[in-house]
Amino acid sequence: MNNTERDLRLEMLNSLLTTPHRKLEQVAEIHQLIVELDPIFYGHLAVWYQRNGEVRDHKEVFVAHLLTSDLTEHRDAGFVMLQEFPPYQVARVVDFMKQHRNKLPRSARTAVQRYLKVRESNPVLFDRAALRGRKAMKHLYASLHIKPDERANAILFRDQPPVGSLAEVLKQLAKAESTAEQARLIVEFKLPYAIAIGAIKQLTPTILVALINSMTPQEVINNLKSLKARGAMDHPEVKALIDGKLDEASKSARVAAFKAQVAADVADLDDDTLARLEKVTNEQVKRRGVIARPTALLVDKSGSMENAIELGKRLAALISGITLADLFVYAFDNIPYPVTAQGKELTDWERAFQHIKADGGTSIGAPLEAMRKKRQVVDQIIVVTDEGENAAPYFGEVYKTYCRELAVMPNVVIVRVGGYCNWLESQLKGQQAPVETFTFAGDYYSLPNLVPLLTRPSRLDLLMEILDTPLPVRTDKWEAGTITSLWGG
Repeated sequence: MNNTERDLRLEMLNSLLTTPHRKLEQVAEIHQLIVELDPIFYGHLAVWYQRNGEVRDHKEVFVAHLLTSDLTEHRDAGFVMLQEFPPYQVARVVDFMKQHRNKLPRSARTAVQRYLKVRESNPVLFDRAALRGRKAMKHLYASLHIKPDERANAILFRDQPPVGSLAEVLKQLAKAESTAEQARLIVEFKLPYAIAIGAIKQLTPTILVALINSMTPQEVINNLKSLKARGAMDHPEVKALIDGKLDEASKSARVAAFKAQVAADVADLDDDTLARLEKVTNEQVKRRGVIARPTALLVDKSGSMENAIELGKRLAALISGITLADLFVYAFDNIPYPVTAQGKELTDWERAFQHIKADGGTSIGAPLEAMRKKRQVVDQIIVVTDEGENAAPYFGEVYKTYCRELAVMPNVVIVRVGGYCNWLESQLKGQQAPVETFTFAGDYYSLPNLVPLLTRPSRLDLLMEILDTPLPVRTDKWEAGTITSLWGG
């Protein structure tokens, strides 16, 4: 299929369901294609994703392509968006432009120079950036031959931080003899956990309390495994502080939706902490929108579809937590198996799916036929499958009957797993049914990226929302310690 025949917008949205884990070349091709063939859409999508997306890797690739675009509007938008990144992401954007775009336009270098000079002009802002991203900051100055001011040079390159700087406070922390003095420095200067922990020789409950008090809810989630390994969960007072931070995370607008679930998966935590993390995930997903349309979730449980069953549990928990309408869940092989949970949490759906095992043939139409007979009317159908349908009733045939008898035409979202084919998609497209496909590559952290599609009445509505997102406009007016941009039309 040549590029003009491909639905690049859908491919682009599909690519957002992948998490490259810092292997940015894995998503570079589709970005390259769409920025060349549909630059207007790409620019708006980049800004929309900066506001609504979860995966940092994609945000970096978006900004790198905007900064290297031939369009002035793109370069100006990338200029403004770069200013919002922490240093390590700015460094990754620069490296991506050099290695994968094979260029670093003057405007991109100016954007980085502005980024560094704004921080130099505000010692508090600079110290925070240098403390958390010292290596990245040094890389930016050195690789782009940007001369640091005297204070920045003393902190980053001469290792002679001036009195009162955070880098000098960190040296004080390393030399402090008493636990009380260490705790005072951590609390007074809000030293980041990941930095402070390396300067402390003996970690006591007092120090842990000071560290956790200084952490954001997201930092607590990110460092749960480390905190547990250092005994934080063994002290009731410290554990209570962690619990309080996790409760804050449920309400915070600055917590990634599935970061909590990732933390739960990698750390061996107690049931109470796991329940709090699950609540964080559920509440953060709800912030991304609600589903107002009746929905069906059909999960393939035929032979070798263990991954589809696991994904089905996660999707059921995600959808049930944000839906205001009916949700019908079926597992299927040759026959349909209704699945009902007693609640909306992941643990509830794990219990509901606990006896569902991968076995048998594949009739994707079987659960839809059951829905037709039960008069279960939905506006969208999500099918988790490899599309390898090999038994009647076939979905394409049942879909036509379902639409005719119930006077609806549900949008079908195929979430592909495993070694998939395009059987179901081709059958539906052949009868001009509304169908979209997404490929799941095994990373549950990316699942919230499905929510915008499921919460909009149609893909057209989502695309219009993206196109209505204005590009930021660069302005050269800035004051010490501030970054001025106009996010307007």
